[in-house]
Amino acid sequence: MTTVVALGGNALVREGERGTAAEQRANLRTHCAALAPLLDEPLVVTHGNGPQVGAALLRAERAADEVPPLPLWLAVAQTQAEIGALIALELGALATSSVACVVTHVRVDPEDPAFDDPTKPIGPYYARDDAERLESERGWRLVEDSRRGWRRVVPSPEPRAIVELDPVARLLAERVIAIACGGGGIPVVERSGRLDGVDAVIDKDSSSALLARELGARRLVVLTDVPALFRGFRTPRQEEVRTLTPSEADALLDELPEGSMRPKVRACATFVRETGGEALIASAQAFSRALAGESGTRIVGE
Repeated sequence: MTTVVALGGNALVREGERGTAAEQRANLRTHCAALAPLLDEPLVVTHGNGPQVGAALLRAERAADEVPPLPLWLAVAQTQAEIGALIALELGALATSSVACVVTHVRVDPEDPAFDDPTKPIGPYYARDDAERLESERGWRLVEDSRRGWRRVVPSPEPRAIVELDPVARLLAERVIAIACGGGGIPVVERSGRLDGVDAVIDKDSSSALLARELGARRLVVLTDVPALFRGFRTPRQEEVRTLTPSEADALLDELPEGSMRPKVRACATFVRETGGEALIASAQAFSRALAGESGTRIVGE
């Protein structure tokens, strides 16, 4: 049974850390060890890259007088390789099979409404004067965060197709563990018969669900920093949710924060509805118990 596992941002950088390579590798060691029960099955690992893209853009901005600015889509490509290399080292130390990282492009629709309404914040914070200059010089859209300054926002379109789907499937057929769709994938659009990169950020969980569906996977796992989905999270009525159907998950979406649990639940519900497989939301620390049905939140068919 093919499984796609999506590693959350806490798999790499925890609160209070600087995000050094050593810190990221140490955090990944814990998460990769949790995947041990899956290493003898067909397995694809995806991951987020938010802090790493932010750092890459900040480095480029600080060095703008010396080197050309870095397009966002290439920052996604760079961090895919960076994080993929770390995951490959940690999984390779545990698995008997080979591990390969596929730098993955994901096609989006150039007419996606998200391009008219950028909402995804990325990169460093700027003073008002710098924000106005960047909007004029580079055509960026920046929004104010009253606590920290002005920040660039970019589109977050829906993923439509995994460009490197066939290479990933071939790796699985050869019993190679694949790392793919890092950071949601490098966003590309088709123009005049060729693909071009676009400055956008694709939701990692949506791309993971699409990849799982197109690979014919029967299980999608989303590892996050909480042991399960909770109703009334961090309130006196907090309640762990152990099992949901897609329709029950849809009914919960309005209660969930957009920048955290909502896209995970939405992606899992979509995967289960379209494939008849199952999805699991759990923490790395409780993953073995979640596989045994003793923890985590399962989304199963109606």
